[in-house]
This record gives sequence, C-alpha cells and structure tokens, in this order.
Amino acid sequence: MGWLEALILGLLQGLTEFLPVSSSGHLELGGVLFGLEDPHDFFTFNIIVHGATFLSVVFVFWRDIISLITNFFRFKWNPEMRFALLLLASAIPTAIVGLLFEEQIESIFEGRVAFIGFMLLITATLLFLTRFVPKNDKDVKLKSALIIGIAQTIAILPGISRSGATISTALFFGIERSKAIRFSFLMVLIPIFGANLLKILRMSEEVGSASMDMAPMIIGAVSAFIAGVIACRWMLSIVRRGKIEYFSIYCLIVGITAIIIGSF
Repeated sequence: MGWLEALILGLLQGLTEFLPVSSSGHLELGGVLFGLEDPHDFFTFNIIVHGATFLSVVFVFWRDIISLITNFFRFKWNPEMRFALLLLASAIPTAIVGLLFEEQIESIFEGRVAFIGFMLLITATLLFLTRFVPKNDKDVKLKSALIIGIAQTIAILPGISRSGATISTALFFGIERSKAIRFSFLMVLIPIFGANLLKILRMSEEVGSASMDMAPMIIGAVSAFIAGVIACRWMLSIVRRGKIEYFSIYCLIVGITAIIIGSF
C-alpha cells in the first residue's frame, strides 16, 4: 500500500465511520479498487484507522468521557454511573463474538464486493425505516443497551453501518435522538479500544522485524482522525435535525453498484 492509497482510505474511513454508510464496506470497496492484495496487511490497516477514529470520538466527546470516568470511579449510583454501566453492557455481545470468532471475522474482509452491496441494501432499509419512527424521549435501559450492542456486533459485517445500525435501533426503541447518538458514538469506544489493544500486542513482533511498512499506516491514521472529527460533528447535527433517512438513498445506489460490479 502506497501513501496516496493510505491517505484516501484513511479519509474514507474517517468520513464514513460516523456517517451511516458503513466505513468497513467502503474500506473494502476501496481496497478492491486500489488492488490491495495482502489481506493481512489490509486488515491491520483497517484496525489502525479504526483506532484513529476512536481518538476522534475522544476528541469530540472528551468532556463526556471525563465525566463518565470520574463518576464511575466514585462508586456512587448516579446518572453517569448508570450510563457508563449501560455502555459496558452494550459491549458484551461484540466482545463475545470478537474473542470467539476472530479468525472468521478477519476472513470476512476479503473484498467480497457483491456481499458488501447486499449488506449496504440492508443498511439502506434500516435508515429509511427511521423516517416512520415518531419522536420520543425515552432513556437507554439495560434491554435496549444489549440489543443496540447486538446491532453493533452485526455491523462487523462490511456493508452494515455501525452508526446506522445502532442509532436506528435506538430510535426504534423510542430513545430521544440526542441520547441515541451520544450512546451510539460512546459505545464504540470500548470494542475499538479492545480490538486495537489486542492487535497492537500481536503486531509488536511484526513491527520489530520491519516486516510491515508503517508509513502508510501512520498517514492513514492521521487522515482518518481529521476526517473523523469533521464527520462526527456533522453527524451530531444531522441526527438532531432528523435527516438520517436521506443516507438510505446513497447506500442504495452504492449497494446496487457494488452488486453489479461484484457479479462480473
């Protein structure tokens, strides 16, 4: 992977991580278009740029994160302690699937263009259905947190948007829009941190033996971080204005295009 491909793919990851259009699906399609043939290096790049978008969430929500951490370690029951425990509960499904089926998950990321197209159509359907969800003011509860966590786990599949799946699921539960997007963006921190920590530990030997060119990884990470900050703030505004369903048109077009290209 060259620096230009890494730059473009990093920007693509950062922009699409928070917009409900599937960052993993776009990364896979980008990898196919650029002819990136080493699945292991590309999977590693995928993990690194996801780590960069992790930092972009921290940058945007740093006040919320500090408040959650400080309240959690006071060990006193309050709204922030409750919210932190719900975030931990939402990570359980992803943690179980990630630890038990890591090799199977990695095998999914092999440029299956038609499959990504079909998954994008599912994302488009989810986003379109939010158009019919009435505005409500419910809070996240344990049941909804676990099911939103399951939606995040399903979004491991390239083409299923993580933010689209989690925000849509929250809205289907009647959770108020600003609460839905706050929960969706903060819940991703735990699985991304865990996945990157495991990957970094396993990459240490590869980096030490200079078997992997880190320059494109760094370029991709920086571009993903900058684009992620921009997209995260934009998405906050979009969801609050109730415009998430319009992304279904984009997912529909890209999905059908991917199916047609992947069929040849």
